[in-house]
Amino acid sequence: MRTVIHSNKAPKAVGPYSQAINANNLIFTSGQLAIDPDSGSLLKGDIREQTKQVMENLKLILATAGTDFSKVVKTTIYLKNIDDFSKVNEVYGRYFSDAPPARSTFQVAGLPLGAMIEIDIIAMVE
Repeated sequence: MRTVIHSNKAPKAVGPYSQAINANNLIFTSGQLAIDPDSGSLLKGDIREQTKQVMENLKLILATAGTDFSKVVKTTIYLKNIDDFSKVNEVYGRYFSDAPPARSTFQVAGLPLGAMIEIDIIAMVE
């Protein structure tokens, strides 16, 4: 079974994609940027502020899907600058205090809207 997940509290998709999909009780989120849900604009903060906004956006989507960070099994982080790795970990780690998920992190040539970070998640729904 495949169900589209849409949160009115999280930023709207900026292209032809869904915020997330539930496929047989696994949630696959689209990559989230540091978009402020109220203004619809990219947050102009530093990497820590952008990481926090991305995680908060993901939190809203996971809640709409009926799950949370404790059920996340895999994340992928895309960074504009790999030198931000430790700063991202400071913020990211606050969301995964026990048994953090598997993760991959990459530096990429560019991200939409000039963002510094993008994260996508795979989570379980029980």
